[in-house]
Amino acid sequence: MEPPECPVCLQPFDGESTIPRVLACGHSTCESCLINLPKPPFPRTIRCPACTQLVTYPHPHGPSALPKNIDLLRISSSLLQLNSNPNPVYKPKTPTIDFIPNLWNREFFNNWKDWIVPEDAISVDSIINLDGFRSDGKIVNSKVSLRCSMKRNQKVSLFKVGSFMHSDSDENRLKYSYLAKAIWVLFKLGDGALAELELILRSSLMEYRICTACGLWYNNEDDNLYLVCDRKQTNLLNVTISEVDVSTFAMMGMELCETVSRLQDVELVTGCTSLSCFGIDDFGHIFIDLNEVLIVGGRVQKMCTNVSSAQNDDSKRLVSNVISEINAFPSPEVLIEFVQKECVDLKFPKSTCVVGYSSDLWSLACVLLRFLVGKPFVEETNDFLCSYILKLVNGNACDCEGLHMAWLDKVSCLLDSRLDSDFVTLKELLCKCLCHDPRTRPLVDDIWKCMRELIISPKFDVNVSTKRKTTNGTTYHCLLLGDLLWSSNKANKADDKNGMMNDLKDEILVVGSDVIEGVSKNSLTCTNLKGHHDCISGLAIGGGFLFSSSFDKTINVWSLQGLNHVHTFKGHEHKVMALVFVEREVPLCISGDNGGDIFVWSVKLPLEEKPIKRLNEEKDWRYSGIHALEAVSESGFLYTGSGDKSVKAWSLHDFSLSCTMNGHKSVVCSLAACNGVLYSGSWDGTIRLWGLSDHSPLAVLGEEAPAGSVFSLAAHTNTLVAAHENGCIKIWNKDVPLDPIRAHLSSIFSIYMEGQWLFSGGWNKTVVVQKLSSVDESQVDVTEIGSIAGDSVVTALHYWQGRLFVAHADGTIKVCNPIPVSCIQFLRMTRNLFYFGLVLADDYIYALNTTKFCTF
Repeated sequence: MEPPECPVCLQPFDGESTIPRVLACGHSTCESCLINLPKPPFPRTIRCPACTQLVTYPHPHGPSALPKNIDLLRISSSLLQLNSNPNPVYKPKTPTIDFIPNLWNREFFNNWKDWIVPEDAISVDSIINLDGFRSDGKIVNSKVSLRCSMKRNQKVSLFKVGSFMHSDSDENRLKYSYLAKAIWVLFKLGDGALAELELILRSSLMEYRICTACGLWYNNEDDNLYLVCDRKQTNLLNVTISEVDVSTFAMMGMELCETVSRLQDVELVTGCTSLSCFGIDDFGHIFIDLNEVLIVGGRVQKMCTNVSSAQNDDSKRLVSNVISEINAFPSPEVLIEFVQKECVDLKFPKSTCVVGYSSDLWSLACVLLRFLVGKPFVEETNDFLCSYILKLVNGNACDCEGLHMAWLDKVSCLLDSRLDSDFVTLKELLCKCLCHDPRTRPLVDDIWKCMRELIISPKFDVNVSTKRKTTNGTTYHCLLLGDLLWSSNKANKADDKNGMMNDLKDEILVVGSDVIEGVSKNSLTCTNLKGHHDCISGLAIGGGFLFSSSFDKTINVWSLQGLNHVHTFKGHEHKVMALVFVEREVPLCISGDNGGDIFVWSVKLPLEEKPIKRLNEEKDWRYSGIHALEAVSESGFLYTGSGDKSVKAWSLHDFSLSCTMNGHKSVVCSLAACNGVLYSGSWDGTIRLWGLSDHSPLAVLGEEAPAGSVFSLAAHTNTLVAAHENGCIKIWNKDVPLDPIRAHLSSIFSIYMEGQWLFSGGWNKTVVVQKLSSVDESQVDVTEIGSIAGDSVVTALHYWQGRLFVAHADGTIKVCNPIPVSCIQFLRMTRNLFYFGLVLADDYIYALNTTKFCTF
């Protein structure tokens, strides 16, 4: 890059022969050229040689009265020095390595995060074992999700959507956070299941007659993700109607018709309902609970699956027990679809097999007949459904229509015994709803009108749309035939097939998708470095080494390549509180202790026993010594945070004390530098900003809302992160504060930020891993990914090239390594191949049966 130059003489600005002077337009020209420029006819003006704009000029003082462009001189000086070096050292940019491969894309996370219910929002009252489909609970936090809120103690139903599979045997694994596990389960669902979930969630907010879907809740006790829906206190199971109470029956019928109509408005079809699917509010209005629909459908689906593989006697008993227990009324076309999904070849006319809006008319009519006729109808219908399902499973499709006609005749006789001649229209409509061919069934509007006429005969009719909702040309979705219900069935079948390989697992290993997921999820191996005899106070990396300081008054040097101990720097007479690595021609490691001594160690091989320089702060018995260190090679200064409440700047050229910055009211225990600003954190709970160019105070953060002592700071580009004594993490993005984060319940002693990764650890012996994502230019979203448990208090953190270094109070350093992405990609490419023992990929031996890896 060329240094800035004068637009007239084209000479670079050097501050001696060519001094840049700033004109009123903002452009700079050297002082000598301004003197020789032709003067315009107007007094006290000059025309800028860069933009030809007429600007004011200080006559008769000349260009020396104009301000000198100090910033331009600084840039020019640095570029001239760089260009004067004939053999500049090229430093390749180190690529950023993700600590964990991306579990999901950003767009997917943004679409679903607001639907996740907070962990403490729901309390599970009881688990109802309906083949593992449902649990019941109540709301304990009124704010359920960002998209929905409900009353405290409101009853809810829980439908299992998916499970988070992990192994508890690996104590060093990354324990994913609540949100990460919930999003991960969603991400592993297919597109069809996700589309159904979104349809249910949005439809419940759009339509009044659909029980509100609050969101998705992950239960840490059973590792399942549940769809949460409002559960009414009463449902149709609790309703009894007197034989002579026609008005009550009609009112309930109208309510049911309106509910089914609202379901059709959002293009949803159930195809199978029971009395438990319809809830009743305090005003007698009927709602449909889609969770209960999925639960009932799931039981019918599972019954069909089990019947297809059972013996004749067992299958008949199984169908009878399930049908009588759940009181479900599946339409024939839904049963046909269920059986065909079990690979049973059935020969039916296409029109008979079409599931559509008329499928809900079958279930609606059965519910009405249940109240109109009572127990005889239920018994006849259960017998019919049992026989119908067995005929389908055995492939006897030709007998099904005759079976249906016989049942329909019995239902018609039951209606004749229950209804007199005044209800001929009602009887005809109900029988039409039970037709085997869906195309011949009436509209829900026709049933609604018939129910209304049982109460009142209006002089004018309601203007109902004459457009018939049919399957042809209409977009609709049947909940019971979608991936949300059938994906779990497929997963169970896959597990059974995988079980066939268990006997061969010691000899042959199949690299399948489940193995790939295991690699990416349990992707940490940890190595413990032991060498210190007391608490570790700091970590630094540079020159191919890891440096660790300790209260045992030593600094250990470890090789980053083999993680073996290389050297120990000794000489401190007090506890070493901080250290920093300085990249220069002769690399330096600088350490400070609580006695006020600063040792400068050369990192040139072979490593020396004694420091090349020893600095001392002024001794004062009232204050402890050095608590924090930070070095800025560009400005040539070393900064120390001290017990005397000050920040001191030391020259890296001659190690002399340049200046002292005062302002804090307590110990300065943390320092960070970024983008020309030095940040200092103190026990007084504030963060002060200092300009690196002149060490002047710029601003103070944290005075308005103190959160305890600031124990650690991290700065990267435009983001500043502070860890506090009370476990709170505060973040400023482009000088704008974000909402505080409570990732820890106790003190945070160390925080480290690298790129989009944020690591924090402290008193609770756990490292919390969070990810920063830019929503827009001013907004940053923080997502907790997981945590890594330890055996001792976390005192220092460092991240380098995909490795996380965790220092503990017991003197150990835990090095956490993720499995390389290249290894995972290699496994994906060889997914359907067989291997014996080990897989080799990119200089890594990966033992698939132990989920451990080692390098050559």
